[in-house]
Amino acid sequence: MQEISPYEILDRITDAFFALDKEWKFTYVNKEATRLLLRKKEQFIGYCLWEEFPETLDLHLYHQFHKAVNEQVAVNFEQYSPPLKAWFEVRAYPSPNGLSVYFQDITEKKQFSSQREQHYKSLFENNPDAVYSLDLDGNYLSVNRATEQLLGYSAEEFLQMSYIPLIASEEIEKTTECFFKATSGSIQHYETKALHKNGQAIAVKVTNMPIIVHNEIVGVYGIAKDISKEKRTEKMLLESEKLSAVGQLAASIAHEIRNPLTSIKGFLQLYKNSMKQINSEYLNIMSDELSRIEMITGELLVLAKPQAHEFHNERVEKILDDVVTLLSSQALMNNVEVKVHLEDLPQIKCIASQLKQVVINLIKNAIEAMPDGGEITIIAKKHTSTTIFIQIADQGSGISEELLAKIGTPFYTTKEKGTGLGMMTTLKIIHTHGGTMNISSTIGKGTIIDIHLPISI
Repeated sequence: MQEISPYEILDRITDAFFALDKEWKFTYVNKEATRLLLRKKEQFIGYCLWEEFPETLDLHLYHQFHKAVNEQVAVNFEQYSPPLKAWFEVRAYPSPNGLSVYFQDITEKKQFSSQREQHYKSLFENNPDAVYSLDLDGNYLSVNRATEQLLGYSAEEFLQMSYIPLIASEEIEKTTECFFKATSGSIQHYETKALHKNGQAIAVKVTNMPIIVHNEIVGVYGIAKDISKEKRTEKMLLESEKLSAVGQLAASIAHEIRNPLTSIKGFLQLYKNSMKQINSEYLNIMSDELSRIEMITGELLVLAKPQAHEFHNERVEKILDDVVTLLSSQALMNNVEVKVHLEDLPQIKCIASQLKQVVINLIKNAIEAMPDGGEITIIAKKHTSTTIFIQIADQGSGISEELLAKIGTPFYTTKEKGTGLGMMTTLKIIHTHGGTMNISSTIGKGTIIDIHLPISI
């Protein structure tokens, strides 16, 4: 069998290969090297690497080759060649006689890797949901633009923070538990409340998944979706269902009460007129209580049939002026000042009497919330081209979160003689007009009610 020389073996390998002596001159170049470097073998042997390829003096390759020779260590690195417009993976091994160099063209591999990296980068940066990464201690490593928009912090600010200050206090325990489960390799799906830079709590749906590098968990990816609108819609649907059920109940109760009530009131009046000697105080009490029952049935009927009236174009400024004028004496007696800021508003399709009832209910509540006096501020302005905005704010004692969540619940009231139907009637009227109402309150500072109404229904 014919013996194969080492040079023939080197010509058959798939890697490009060349050898250099101590003076950096080529002593051998295989076929693959001549093909990749676009030169014939005769143009290498005996020539100095740095003189034949002067561009390499400014490349990383120059320092790596000298490191291999001076420190007698193998080096492995990637190098881009501007003249060849190609990427190479290079491995250099020192020897007593010089340097042996193996290299491969990895241009296609680099392009594919770069393209794939761009895909991932685009998926990360352009994702409509907040996407971010955390280290194992919960510190932010990266965030996309949607994360900045969701919580109001810049990327630079995020990179100086952990997730802890951005979670509502009541949600920290659950959120932390889910984070550490993700660091243990378990994908987590949960809902929590994130805190915007301005202090606003935002309902978010979060997915946490481990970042795994070389079979080791090194961090956590997070995806957060703002579900505030979904929560509001869910709440509105729940309220709508409650209103529908109470409306049906209200209609039947009101009609059952109203008929005998009319008869009782009539006979009571006749009795008062004919029996002068009877203590009129008792009759007055009976009359007042009957009036109260009549008022309750009226509220029940509003719940049951608010659509019985016709919608007309009305001016909101007039409705507010009428109500403020009506309640001004009550406000004055309670040492309450009502400040009104009205812009020139377009007419809206509404039932004026019902909107007046809404404003009366809210202003009376505000007055009652300030037994020691205070200030009520009413603002009305055009919000968008299709909606107007009304805000009623007081300086009362405020409402706790627990009680705030119950407002609008049928028959729930904090007043000694309340029916629990006033706020529910108010909500029903607003919803019937295609609007929304939001109540926010701070203990010791007061309550703010924001109403948005469409200009046309």
